[in-house]
Amino acid sequence: MLRENKIATGAGADRISEGMRAAFGAPVGTAARVKPGTKVFTISTTEDHVDDAKEALRKGGVKLPTPWRLEIEREKRKA
Repeated sequence: MLRENKIATGAGADRISEGMRAAFGAPVGTAARVKPGTKVFTISTTEDHVDDAKEALRKGGVKLPTPWRLEIEREKRKA
């Protein structure tokens, strides 16, 4: 959870603001620490929908703040 301690600004802010006293902060978002090589997204699909899964992962990957790559693992069917 990302938190932010908002500081008052403007005229009279020094009388209102508590500074960093009890500065727990309000939640402003979430984040995760991920080491290189960690799988972030995984999709299981059929052969018919592999292209759709690739497109979905591509759209999700471009929103990440780091370089990404797509790996495809094919499951061997038991006969």
